[in-house]
Amino acid sequence: MTAITINLNPIVELTDDQFYHLCRANPDLKLERNAKGEIIVVSPTGGETGKRNAGLIADFVIWNRQTQLGEVFDSSTCFRLPNGANRSPDVSWIKQERWDALTPEQKEKFSPIAPDFILELMSPTDKLKETQDKMKEYIDNQVRLGWLINRKTRRVEIYRQEQAVEVLEEPTELSGEDVLPGFVLDLQIVW
Repeated sequence: MTAITINLNPIVELTDDQFYHLCRANPDLKLERNAKGEIIVVSPTGGETGKRNAGLIADFVIWNRQTQLGEVFDSSTCFRLPNGANRSPDVSWIKQERWDALTPEQKEKFSPIAPDFILELMSPTDKLKETQDKMKEYIDNQVRLGWLINRKTRRVEIYRQEQAVEVLEEPTELSGEDVLPGFVLDLQIVW
C-alpha cells in the first residue's frame, strides 16, 4: 500500500494545533503534512522493515547514551519543519543545545525544529522519487545530514547541505561525520 495524500485546503486550512489534534484523535493513523498543507496517510511498515528500523534505533540510542550529545527520536515522532511541513523520519537526532532551547510545550507537541540528522529506510511500499523528494525537503529545511537507505538495491544516498547527493553502492558502513561525531553504522543489520 502506498501513501495517500488528502487535500483539505479547498475546505479548511488546518492550523498547526488543529493538525496536532487531528493526529491525536486518530492514533491508529500515521499522518504527515507537506508544505502545501496536504495530509499524507503513511502506510505502516512490514515486519522486515520494522525489525531493521528497531536495530537502527538501537545503534543510535547506544551511541547517544555514550556520548550524551543530543536526543534520538523514532519514526513516531513528528517535527514541524521551517517550511510548515510535518514530517516523521524513521530515525532522527537533534543536538542537545538545540533541543534544550525549545519550550516544554514545543517538546511535547510536534516540535518546531528540523533534526540535525535524519535517516529514511525504504520499505517495499515506498516510492523512490517521493522519498528522494522528502530527503531534499529535509535538507532544504536545515537538516544537516540525511541517509536514504534502499535495502532492495543495497544503495545509500547521502544528503548534505549545499552539496550534491552522494550515492554509495553496497557500502558496509556509514560515518556520522561531524554531525554525529564518532558514530559508525554497520550496515550488516540492514542488508
